[in-house]
Amino acid sequence: MTVYESDLPGVGKKHEVELGDGSRLVIVTHNTGKREVYRRPDRDSDSEKLFEMSDQLARQVGTLLEGAYFQPVQTQAIETRLGDNTTLEWVHVDEDSPLAGTTLAESDLRRETGASVIAVERDDEVFASPGGDTRIEAGDTLVVIGQKDACKQVAAYVEGE
Repeated sequence: MTVYESDLPGVGKKHEVELGDGSRLVIVTHNTGKREVYRRPDRDSDSEKLFEMSDQLARQVGTLLEGAYFQPVQTQAIETRLGDNTTLEWVHVDEDSPLAGTTLAESDLRRETGASVIAVERDDEVFASPGGDTRIEAGDTLVVIGQKDACKQVAAYVEGE
C-alpha cells in the first residue's frame, strides 16, 4: 500500500491512499480536526467527496478499522447439517498438518473416517469431485460430507490428532 502525504498550508494535511484499482482514497485532515474523505477514480479525474466527520468520530472509526475492538478469526471448521446425522463441513489444512503434501488417495481419509472429500478449495479455485491423485496443500480447505462423527474425525485427522 502506498500513502502520499502533502501539506495544505492554512488547512492541514492531505493523505492519498492507492486502492489497487487505480483509484485513490483522499483524506483531508483540517487543523481543526475535521476530516473530509474523497474518492478519486484516477489521477486525471476530480475527487468526489464521500463524507466528512469530526475529529472525535474519525478517531473512533479509526480505532474500529484498526481492529482494537474485534480481531477476525478464521475458524478451522465450518459445519452445515443436511439431515439428522449428515453434515457438510469445511476443514482448513494448516502447514503443519500431516496431510499437507499428500494426495487424497495417500491420506486414506474415506477409509480412516468414513467421510468423503467432495471438493478442495485452494485460493480462488475450487476442485469439485477431486480424484485420488488430487494433492492436498497447506492452506487448502477440504469440503467434506458424511455422518457427523465421521466429519469430526476428518477435522481431527487433518490436525494430526
